[in-house]
Amino acid sequence: METVPIQLPDGTVTPIRLFPGPVDDAPVVVMFPGLGVPAGFYDPVAEALVTAGFNAAIGELRGQGDSRPRPSASSSFGYQELVSVDFPATFEVVRERFPASTPFLLGHSMGGQLGTMYAARIRGRLGGLILVASGSPYHRGFPGIRAPGLYLGSSAMSVTANIAGFWPGDRLSVGGFGRQSKVLITDWARFARTGTIEPVGADIDYEERIARLNLPVLSVTIDGDDLAPRRSAKNLVDKLTGSQVTMVHVDEPLGHNGWIRKPDAVTECIVAWLRDR
Repeated sequence: METVPIQLPDGTVTPIRLFPGPVDDAPVVVMFPGLGVPAGFYDPVAEALVTAGFNAAIGELRGQGDSRPRPSASSSFGYQELVSVDFPATFEVVRERFPASTPFLLGHSMGGQLGTMYAARIRGRLGGLILVASGSPYHRGFPGIRAPGLYLGSSAMSVTANIAGFWPGDRLSVGGFGRQSKVLITDWARFARTGTIEPVGADIDYEERIARLNLPVLSVTIDGDDLAPRRSAKNLVDKLTGSQVTMVHVDEPLGHNGWIRKPDAVTECIVAWLRDR
C-alpha cells in the first residue's frame, strides 16, 4: 500500500491510499467512505479487490480519518466542494499512478451520494459507478417511525451545526457521523427533508445532470442495514434514469458498516459485475 498526500485549496491535507494489483492495466476501483468512517477502515475491501486481480484506491473525505485539520467553525465545505475540488484531486493522483487503468468509483453511504454527483459532473469518464450500502437519506424512504424521526432529526442536526459552527459529532453520539462541517450537514439535512440534491453553492443542476448520466451502475444493498435500506437505495438509483442500473441484495446480515471488515460477500458481487464490463 502506498499513501499520497493531497493539498487542498483551504489548506487541508488529505491522503489517498493506493493498492497496486498484479496487472498494471487492470481496472482501478476508487473508493470513497461514508460519513464518519476513516479511509483506512476500508483496507480489507481494497485487499480483496487486489486479490481478485484489480487495482484499488481509497480517498479520504475532508476532515475525516487521516485528513487534517478537523472541521471547525471556519470550515465552509459541503457536497459541492467535495465533488468539485476533492474528488478531482483524488482522481488526478489515481490517473498518475494507474495511467493505463479504467477507473470505477465505489461509494459507501454518503460516499455513494457524492460519487453519483461527481460522475454526473464529469459526464462518463468512468468505467462505472458502484454504490454499496448507499441510498438517498430522504425520510420517505425509511419505514415506520424512522421516517418522521429522520425528518425532524435532520432538521435538528442542521440547526445544531449552524449554532455551534460545526457538527460536534466527536461529542455527541448521534448518527456516528463524527465531527463535520456545518455546510456538509446542512446539505445532507436538506437531502433528507426534500429528497433532492441541492447543495449550498451548487454550480450545476445536479438532479438534471444525474438523470442524463449514461453509465453502468451497480447498487448493493445489505441485510440488516438500517441506514440504507432497499427503498432508500432505490430512491437514489431512481435518479439515474439514463444509466444501466443493476441492483443486488446481500442476504448476509452485515449491516451498514459490517461488510467493510467482512467484505467477501460484497466484493464477490462487485467482482462479478466488473468482469461483465
